[in-house]
Amino acid sequence: MAPFPSHPIPLLFLLFSFLPLLSLSAVDQPYKTYIVRIDSQSKPSIFPTHYHWYTTEFTDAPQILHTYDTVFHGFSATLTPDHAATLSQHPSVLAVFEDKRQQLHTTRSPQFLGLRNQRGLWSDSDYGSDVIIGVLDTGIWPERGSFSDVNLGAIPARWKGICEVGERFSASNCNKKLIGARFFIKGHEAASGSMGPITPINETVEFKSPRDADGHGTHTASTAAGRHVFGASMEGYAAGIAKGVAPKARLAVYKVCWKNAGCFDSDILAAFDAAVKDGVDVISISIGGGDGISAPYYLDPIAIGAYGAASRGVFVSSSAGNDGPNLMSVTNLAPWIVTVGAGTIDRNFPAEVVLGNGKRLSGVSLYAGLPLSGKMYPLVYPGKSGVLSSSLCMENSLDPNMVKGKIVVCDRGSSARVAKGLVVKKAGGVGMILANGMSNGEGLVGDAHLIPTCALGSDEGDTVKAYVSATSNPVATIAFKGTVIGIKPAPVVASFSGRGPNGLTPEILKPDLIAPGVNILAAWTDAVGPTGLDSDTRKTEFNILSGTSMACPHVSGAAALLKSAHPDWSPAAIRSAMMTTANTFNNLNQPMTDEATGNVSSSYDLGAGHLNLDRAMDPGLVYDITNNDYVNFLCGIGYGPRVIQVITRSPVSCLEKKPLPENLNYPSIAALLPSSAKGATSKAFIRTVTNVGQPDAVYRFTIQAPKGVTVTVKPPKLVFTEAMKKQSFIVTVTANTRNLMLDDSGAVFGSISWSDGKHVVRSPILVTQIDPL
Repeated sequence: MAPFPSHPIPLLFLLFSFLPLLSLSAVDQPYKTYIVRIDSQSKPSIFPTHYHWYTTEFTDAPQILHTYDTVFHGFSATLTPDHAATLSQHPSVLAVFEDKRQQLHTTRSPQFLGLRNQRGLWSDSDYGSDVIIGVLDTGIWPERGSFSDVNLGAIPARWKGICEVGERFSASNCNKKLIGARFFIKGHEAASGSMGPITPINETVEFKSPRDADGHGTHTASTAAGRHVFGASMEGYAAGIAKGVAPKARLAVYKVCWKNAGCFDSDILAAFDAAVKDGVDVISISIGGGDGISAPYYLDPIAIGAYGAASRGVFVSSSAGNDGPNLMSVTNLAPWIVTVGAGTIDRNFPAEVVLGNGKRLSGVSLYAGLPLSGKMYPLVYPGKSGVLSSSLCMENSLDPNMVKGKIVVCDRGSSARVAKGLVVKKAGGVGMILANGMSNGEGLVGDAHLIPTCALGSDEGDTVKAYVSATSNPVATIAFKGTVIGIKPAPVVASFSGRGPNGLTPEILKPDLIAPGVNILAAWTDAVGPTGLDSDTRKTEFNILSGTSMACPHVSGAAALLKSAHPDWSPAAIRSAMMTTANTFNNLNQPMTDEATGNVSSSYDLGAGHLNLDRAMDPGLVYDITNNDYVNFLCGIGYGPRVIQVITRSPVSCLEKKPLPENLNYPSIAALLPSSAKGATSKAFIRTVTNVGQPDAVYRFTIQAPKGVTVTVKPPKLVFTEAMKKQSFIVTVTANTRNLMLDDSGAVFGSISWSDGKHVVRSPILVTQIDPL
């Protein structure tokens, strides 16, 4: 396996001090947005406020976009690179970094989490009515039934937020359900100024207000906390009762992402700052980078904002990203963030391609228009020509003479799946077969296509292409089978779900767990049709989407219920309860598999397993983590005190003997053994558990050792009493790295479980080899 990056001491807060002096005068230099991290304690007493200090000493007032004072101390401003470089040398400035753009990670799921009405978690917590979930996303369509406040009690008295008015959004759009709404646009507007590379917001299709023009934010908010809506469906698909995971929890929305324009770091940080100040208990953020490239924690505003939130007791749930099944594709890696991958649920929307030779191929579709009614149509694969754009059915790539009146085979990738159908339709095609390539494998998601379409896995796609090239007059039809419930096996890890290992700090296993993220029905905006395409004029109250974006709010809603039932639990305790009780078996009672390969999935795919809320309610033991533990972890990965202060806000000091990052009290264990070692190598891990079950309890361990690895545990049992709620233990992992047979992902996997006869507290163990750089 390729060596992991080591942890050099980063001094990037001096990022701009080494830039060569540019030959342009300051006037000619382009303005860019920078986020400036200030040591707030160094403010001279002469200034009444930090804002006065910033506008006097650092930059002019018109340049400042946001000031931050809760999760982060400092400001964002439009500056020239020279000005930014000068600022970075100021003794009160801890860091200066350029604003960057992030992307969105785009009715049966509550039952599938182990939630049953009036039983277990839903009844015990009064459905979370005292908990406030903040959703950082594209805003909300407030009129949806999912956001009704019928029979909800008074807004929690501690709430300090507002309902910000703007285009088509008034104070009356908030209620006892949607208790707050704000929008953050200054970072985006600065980036799209006259000299910026970003397209300005198109006000004909977007609202300068918390109103959602995209749909993503409405969908995630209602997934976390939507009220019961009867008779919900998306054009007849997935019919039934729609409800969020925590239907009585309150919602506060923070619009940071803009239609077709992404989400800027400076705006995201401002939203974190506002949400924590407003009094949210949970933050749900289905946003992040892509391509498996993660900025170090001190340059990542989601990590910085999330630390500020978690250190004040706010649970932060984020999506693992949609760049799976590639290894090291997981994003949002900070150990104080809960990182959520996606699994399937036991509901599907099957469709079938019938070829002229009688072969039937199974796929999926959410097409709801006029069916083909069994009529056979000529079949064509434009990719036969060898032209890539034609094989992908890109805009203007299809010859109408070739596709008119035919079903067209299009390869998946490079453009939106639904947009390919529109290209086929414009060229006169009557239907589309969307074929996966190798990278997507057999992973399928349903789409509300504008023409009759069936998505096929790569094997079936190859079968269709082989039939086209071997037949002189190939024909086919597509049949749509509606909604099927009780699919087995489920859950299966979605092929797109971001995978480990953790590319920043491999000592921490990511993702943490998976939750439902494929074909999820939830509320939708009225501003666009279900495909999100400009030409899609259909209106729908609900839409079915897939992505780790959909999995993240399931965990946010679950955290609200757990917080409601256990108000004294920290964010780390809530995460621990979810991870140590997660399922690793599917509904056939077999180990969960990976949609991309069909093989048994590993901890790099599903973390600790699939969320099981009923069990998380009563986990027995939890692995708690304090702010001080996180500081020791940051010291352990080589960050110096000034760099750590960028994240933690308050000054810190690191011990002379560097703590080991793997001793962070995480509910999973990742053993990194040096591949150069001769003979057996051992690594010891210290963990501490807190008893949250019956006061008098005795726990004994069982080990599933990774293949070729010996695992020992001391002491052999943990005895808890009323007076003794915490106990520590040491796990020692030993292996001979010379003959360790690692799997395709470069690791071997096992687990340690503690049980008192009633509870089982399970933690994954992974062992991998690294070459010290």
